[in-house]
Amino acid sequence: MSETLYYEPLTIQVTAEDDGRMVRKVLEQRLGVSRKLLSRVKVTEKGITVNGERVYTNDRLKEGDLLEVRMEQEQSNDILPQPLPLDIVYEDRDLLIVNKPPGIVVHPTHGHYTGTIANAAVYHWREQGEKVRFRPVHRLDEDTSGLVAIAKNPYIHQQLSEQLQAGEIEKRYWAYVYGAPTTASGTVDEPIDRDSEDPHVRVVRQDGYPSVTHYATEMTFGEGMAAKVSLKLETGRTHQIRVHMKHIGCPLIGDKLYGYAIAPSEDGSEQGTKEGGSAALEAAVSRQALHAAILSFTHPITRERLRFEAALPQDLQDLEAQLRKL
Repeated sequence: MSETLYYEPLTIQVTAEDDGRMVRKVLEQRLGVSRKLLSRVKVTEKGITVNGERVYTNDRLKEGDLLEVRMEQEQSNDILPQPLPLDIVYEDRDLLIVNKPPGIVVHPTHGHYTGTIANAAVYHWREQGEKVRFRPVHRLDEDTSGLVAIAKNPYIHQQLSEQLQAGEIEKRYWAYVYGAPTTASGTVDEPIDRDSEDPHVRVVRQDGYPSVTHYATEMTFGEGMAAKVSLKLETGRTHQIRVHMKHIGCPLIGDKLYGYAIAPSEDGSEQGTKEGGSAALEAAVSRQALHAAILSFTHPITRERLRFEAALPQDLQDLEAQLRKL
């Protein structure tokens, strides 16, 4: 029988303030360990120890005790390791930050079992001799490029998920849109839910989930034919930016689901629809012109505020160059 392997322990040196308190209370208040995670670690032989000896969550602590929590190492046995390119922006024992290219899915789904960021990350960890389960903190659409945070153990995933829910993770995007917002900057505060006629599509609907997107126009092109917009998410609904920008009349260039359709003209050539779409702009980029450029959060272990930035990918650089000629 193979030996159980654990991640590096979470440790607390018990202070006078915590003297006499229960293990569970100290872990919850000092480290923010969830009850769900506690229920997983307390059943293992070395899950929770004090001064090297196994304890239970209702045991009492004394000043000077060394409290440690160990989580069993896991790996994604259902994900095929593949030697694929992986643009690693940052990695330590707890976190992996990657810059995802467009056209790549984050996690295997129906129809995308291979060729994903998960396949590449699992292979990378295997080559490094690490036993890690793939746990993305958030995801990007297949055709959106940019930064993705991946937790390397369940505690980190729990902590970053809570930061995400609390709006403490900053996510900023660049987008190229048709037209220009009526006001140079503002907030779209409109609920989003599935389209009743097509469950794959999201729409603004008053019975939907609260959704908030902040935007600022960085530059306009061709006397308002198009614009470069920076966006900050306050919530993280599926397709949120794409839906909100369409809602204010500025759909993303290249967005095949929420953008303008290209219809044939009478002479057979392609042209933009009367809503303002442009065949030339659609041809300039093969996916929605959206890039997750900035990601910032507090590291759950070091408590340091981290900030990462991913440069605009080449296809969007080329698009901007073409827009500047309008």
